[in-house]
Amino acid sequence: MGAQVEAEHDEVVLARRLAKEFERVAAWLEPHFRRREAHEAASLYVKALLSRAERKNAWGLAEAAGRPAPYCFQHLLLRAKWNEEAVRDDVLAYAREQLGEGGVLVVDETGFLKKGEKSAGVARQYTGTAGRIENCQVGVFLAYETPRGHALIDWELYLPEQWTQSRPRRQEAGVPDAVTFRTKTQLAQVMLLRAFEAGLHPPLSRCRERVAPWSCV
Repeated sequence: MGAQVEAEHDEVVLARRLAKEFERVAAWLEPHFRRREAHEAASLYVKALLSRAERKNAWGLAEAAGRPAPYCFQHLLLRAKWNEEAVRDDVLAYAREQLGEGGVLVVDETGFLKKGEKSAGVARQYTGTAGRIENCQVGVFLAYETPRGHALIDWELYLPEQWTQSRPRRQEAGVPDAVTFRTKTQLAQVMLLRAFEAGLHPPLSRCRERVAPWSCV
């Protein structure tokens, strides 16, 4: 009984620490948004993403955030003015602050199963998520890892070649004309270069192939 009470106490302490840290992160995000409403929506959106919501789409996240409809999230993602690249760079800075220096970089891809064909980059392609060819989006991600933990610090959407060749489809999905076809290896290289330029330089002795030929840790 005593062990159970101690475990519950530890959980409460951890929950309070996480809540306090989330408030700090939300405050850190504020300068990236011109309007208070957009900042509030961004904070709610991140909090909902971290929740136990079964469906992490707009409606599911709105429900987790206690909102009757996802309009504030849709506005945040589609119309609100904020610099996602600046936020991405600050995420890297935050990861280094929390996890420490001397970590490793890990590149990997993951698929997101989709039923429709309107989402940017969606196509029938192989995804390890299902272990077969499925209708999905594929993202290439970069993580930073130290003995303290790990965090995602960068991402790129893989755009299949048939998408780059269809201007109407690109326009409907909001894919800029400047975006050209790049292999997953090339996307990984772009992210690694950004990390190196930001000052992350993992020891060469710890670089090796991992999940795929283009994965580096």
